[in-house]
Amino acid sequence: MTSYTGDVSPGGDPQTLTLSTLTVTKVAVDDKMSNNCYVLRCNETGEQLLVDAADAPEVLLPLIGDAGLAAVVTTHQHWDHHRALAAVVEATGAEVFAGAPDADAITEQTGVAVARRLEHGDVVRVGRVDLDVIAVAGHTPGSVCLVHHDPGGSPHVFTGDTLFPGGVGATFGNEEAFEQLIDQVEERIFGTLPDETRFHPGHGKDGVLGQEREHLPEWRARKW
Repeated sequence: MTSYTGDVSPGGDPQTLTLSTLTVTKVAVDDKMSNNCYVLRCNETGEQLLVDAADAPEVLLPLIGDAGLAAVVTTHQHWDHHRALAAVVEATGAEVFAGAPDADAITEQTGVAVARRLEHGDVVRVGRVDLDVIAVAGHTPGSVCLVHHDPGGSPHVFTGDTLFPGGVGATFGNEEAFEQLIDQVEERIFGTLPDETRFHPGHGKDGVLGQEREHLPEWRARKW
């Protein structure tokens, strides 16, 4: 099995990271957008949750396998993060969770009802593993991140398109949205999680908070 680096590409093999209570399988889909999808499995119960049914159900469903899927967390409303949502829900019966301000848009775009509207401070459970919800507005009004506090190691946070190695997510020239995004990333992610936290974004490679923290002033100055 390939050792976990967090560097995956569409058409390539998924990578699996085994933590003390949670197993994370990361796969990239769509040659153009190269979206990351994450299957999270509770090591004790086998229950599974998917972060972003971005595309390619023919890739995602075999990863989910016979264990089934309890829920899909859609990190935000942008089209490239939920193109496979309807197919995955139809095949698995999974419930859909999303940030409250983005929920109606996700339902409108996919035809799939959002069963749970997430707010900052909520907890999502997969098996016996708790995932803390961090709401980070700016990239979209209802973007959400999920934090896993690994009892055997460092925290892990699934950031969607709010945080990447090298900067925060796009705000498409909206300066007010950028200020909201950078403020909440700094306060709610960097301000609450230690440097050794590994973050898993919606596109591209993973990052480590301690390697990015010193660059926050630079990101503020350049406005992206």
